[in-house]
Amino acid sequence: MTLTPLSPAPTAPLDLVHGRIDLTHGAGGRATAQLLDTLFKPAFANEWLAQGNDQALFSVPPGRLVMSTDAHVVAPLFFPGGDIGSLAVHGTINDVAMSGARPLHLAASFILEEGLPLADLARIVASLAQAARDAGVAVVTGDTKVVERGKGDGVFITTTGIGVVPDGLLISGDQARPGDAILINGTLGDHGIAILSQRAHLGFETVLQSDSAALHGLVADMIAAVPEIHCLRDPTRGGLATTLNELAHQSGVGMRIHEAAIPLQPAVIAACELLGLDPLYSANEGKLVAICPAAQAETLLATMRRHPLGTQAAIIGEVVADPLHFVQLRTRFGGERLLDWLTGEQLPRIC
Repeated sequence: MTLTPLSPAPTAPLDLVHGRIDLTHGAGGRATAQLLDTLFKPAFANEWLAQGNDQALFSVPPGRLVMSTDAHVVAPLFFPGGDIGSLAVHGTINDVAMSGARPLHLAASFILEEGLPLADLARIVASLAQAARDAGVAVVTGDTKVVERGKGDGVFITTTGIGVVPDGLLISGDQARPGDAILINGTLGDHGIAILSQRAHLGFETVLQSDSAALHGLVADMIAAVPEIHCLRDPTRGGLATTLNELAHQSGVGMRIHEAAIPLQPAVIAACELLGLDPLYSANEGKLVAICPAAQAETLLATMRRHPLGTQAAIIGEVVADPLHFVQLRTRFGGERLLDWLTGEQLPRIC
């Protein structure tokens, strides 16, 4: 008598309305394959992902490679102006772009918590995929793991980006020189205060939106107009003040900033006054600091203002010689105070 082995029972279709992540989705078996085939692969579909390997094989154009990686742990997962999915794309693309690179590809790793609603995951994956498509960047490889309930806070996403810098272009945090101008591409603190307003259920007359955006298109226009740009940096955690301190120490210079020149939304100013926060330390996700020779500052400013992500760009200060590498703020009332590094955590789980 011959025994015919039974085939494994087929897995029930994913319930994307009421279903939730369970530990089998991270076990590497049929449920994992179903999750990937149902949610991830259709959203990120491209020729590199379709190779089906544990790595992506691709060619790169001439130039020097740039790579950056970033973990995203924002709470709440969804906020006005974005969510953890689009944020994971924008944050890594911007880190790559601050070298002057053209972003090429992304890798994405998802840490999912047992019990996460599949509807939320589907929404996040769709948002991440759309943000990548809008930026012209493909998600070419990735990974998914599941942790026990109570150990993951919904979902964490790590993205790694690769880009190419043209030969001969040098934009780095150690290139600022005394006499250089300091520019910002728009209002500060929007992301941090939008997140805070959601957490604290603060009501404002206007809904604050995160400024989360991919900046590589703006950067490309800026470099085309002023290839002499010395530094680019996106002021995320720690805000403008901490970013300027980083650049001052990296370049061995000081900086002087003019408070009256810094663009801020009235709602951000009001929220910070109400809560005792300083918008210069609040996180941003669609802003950049640019440092260039003073002679090119007006040209760079005009170029930034022509781009949708730079309409409120401003020249906010200058680089000065200072062996102590201080960042000084000239206040609206004519006084001066130091802008030190962020001490402690103004707002955790921000990006």
